[in-house]
Amino acid sequence: MNHSRKQVASHALFRYDASMTSVERIKRKTRTTQELYQVMHFAIDYMREHAMKKPSIEAVAKVIGMSTSRFEHMFAEWAGTSPKRFLSYLLKEKAKKNLNETQDILRTAYSSGLSGPNRLHELMVTYEAVSPGEFKKGNIEITYGLQPSPFGWCLIGLTKRGICQLSFVNTNNQTEAVKIIKEVWPHSILIRNDARIAPYVKKIFKAERLNTPIRLLLKGTNFQIKVWEALLKIPQGDISSYAKIADAVGSPKAVRAVGTACGKNSIAFLIPCHRVLTSAGKLGGYHWGIERKEAILAWEAVRQSGNKE
Repeated sequence: MNHSRKQVASHALFRYDASMTSVERIKRKTRTTQELYQVMHFAIDYMREHAMKKPSIEAVAKVIGMSTSRFEHMFAEWAGTSPKRFLSYLLKEKAKKNLNETQDILRTAYSSGLSGPNRLHELMVTYEAVSPGEFKKGNIEITYGLQPSPFGWCLIGLTKRGICQLSFVNTNNQTEAVKIIKEVWPHSILIRNDARIAPYVKKIFKAERLNTPIRLLLKGTNFQIKVWEALLKIPQGDISSYAKIADAVGSPKAVRAVGTACGKNSIAFLIPCHRVLTSAGKLGGYHWGIERKEAILAWEAVRQSGNKE
């Protein structure tokens, strides 16, 4: 039976990274960030599918095919906390409780210009929007690259005016990367330079607060940009709802349009559409995968709480 479960875990991991040859590769002492995320991705997926049974950490470790102690060690290495504490943030009841507690966060942010009482964004972000005329002219030069992140391969597109693309992808395939960028910037001139992108990945996913802002270049309708601006006001570790975002941008009946604007966001993580849930506390959608949305929310929550047990 145990052998069968290991096969199941290995097969599940193949779904996320075809280059992996076996679960044993993940058990190595030397692991890449990408490999760590493969384990987290599968664990979160399994927990969500069996949420009603509330499986123990021992059960999850057994399904993955490793000892409980090894699984706990890997979780701590990736998330900075124990799997039990991390997984508690994945429960819908926890998400709904946080939603109720933070439902006035946007109103506070807009009135004070801050992210809330005694709270600062860990990532300072500034942005400007590309003009319609500038976009029509095309020929925007974008340097792009692929680097591992805590949530899988990260694709970043960079212009002279700031980051214009941040996507999570399942492989470091160049053809897929070019296709993703061209969907948003069809007339762009693309130059691949992984080395130039690497420092940005480290800066974005660094746990401590930064002293220099990260610049973004946005392309969207006026309504979409208003929604993205509202998302930037949700602090790390907090969440909001599509309805609250609609209210914050002055269009309380445009809940569905807010969801569409979130789906059109091409700068993941930095424009935190992952921090928006339904009014009922459900995850809703996420362009880069529900499991990844769960992982990011929990990863942020444990960091915001100071990693204190």
